[in-house]
Amino acid sequence: MSIKLEAKTREKGGVNQLRQAGFVPGVVYGRGVKSTNIAVARTLLEQALKTVGENTLLELEIGGGKSKHVLIHDLQRDPVKELLSHVDFLEVRLDQKIKADIPLVFIGESPAVKELAGVLVRSIQYIEVEALPQNLPHNIEVDISHLKTFEDRIAVADIKVGLDVKVFSKPEAVVASVVPPRSEAELEALKTEVVEDVSKVEGVVKPETVLRAQLQKEKETESKKE
Repeated sequence: MSIKLEAKTREKGGVNQLRQAGFVPGVVYGRGVKSTNIAVARTLLEQALKTVGENTLLELEIGGGKSKHVLIHDLQRDPVKELLSHVDFLEVRLDQKIKADIPLVFIGESPAVKELAGVLVRSIQYIEVEALPQNLPHNIEVDISHLKTFEDRIAVADIKVGLDVKVFSKPEAVVASVVPPRSEAELEALKTEVVEDVSKVEGVVKPETVLRAQLQKEKETESKKE
């Protein structure tokens, strides 16, 4: 699935004015392609991300010209307002495979979590794959209902992808597992360990230090009265 997105060319500089006007400054580049500075309406880009995500092929039309096949290569957001502040588009050819990190989506319910009160551990959030741009998956689902005991594991090799997608992540890498809940004794020991570690941190004022300082101050005050 690909969607069309309109953009306009821009000059270098003036990015703050573009952002204030509701545009996201960006750049289009690729192998053997001259980079082009562009700007995309923020609402349209956000809608595209919501609809197809970052790993889906887009048809980018710049200034009414011929559409380019692109993938979103990098996104930046304002750390305070969380608004899109910059976007990099990678121009691709439909007959050349590319590598990409695809996000994992965990679905289902683990019996080890539901019935044994275990804790789900997601060890990997992305896997690296290679495919033609139009065959790149938006995301890859991982069914955790297979995790029935604390010994069960889901590895990269267990993940199902299309025949036209090649996985490059290590097949033995653990994607998800379930660990037993901590006992009361373990939780108490953990609390004690944290308290002890904090008391050893340089610059942390210990209660006994405060008490000694107060006693010394009172002693000095009494001496002055005498």
